Amino acid sequence: MRASPAFQVTVRRFGVWQAALLSLLAITSAALLAWLASPDSAVPPGWRALAVAAGAVILAVAAPLLRRSPFSLRWDTQRWNLGPASSAGEEPWQGKLAVAIDLGGWMLLRFEQDGEPIRRPTRWLPVQRRGLEAQWHALRCAVYCARPEPGRDAGVAAANAQEPQE
Repeated sequence: MRASPAFQVTVRRFGVWQAALLSLLAITSAALLAWLASPDSAVPPGWRALAVAAGAVILAVAAPLLRRSPFSLRWDTQRWNLGPASSAGEEPWQGKLAVAIDLGGWMLLRFEQDGEPIRRPTRWLPVQRRGLEAQWHALRCAVYCARPEPGRDAGVAAANAQEPQE
């Protein structure tokens, strides 16, 4: 199998991601509020304080996730490159990309930056078909494409393996 050809896409829309996070926040908040408002006196005050603290932490973690900056994602036939949308074609981070969730019209991608294990952050990239209609199929092909070993072409290796030995 041959590697996917070079590919670049700039992701600017995050509506599905934001709707999913807002729904999760609403459900979590409603559950916490319902539990706090329950007339059950068997719940110690410490547990109620813990529930309020957990709600505050959930809001603090989710708020920055709602605001996503546009980004450029490029496959150069060897590795993935990621950077701000303004860096299209010259993305500063190189690494590996894997699909964490695939819902057909929406994917959550996991980008692991190359480098030392301690210093390479994992970035979660939500991508949706809306806004990328013309490039969606090519993106999915590039994300799922089998990659040959560096310096080798799997098509040539497979052809050589089938040649009769004398």
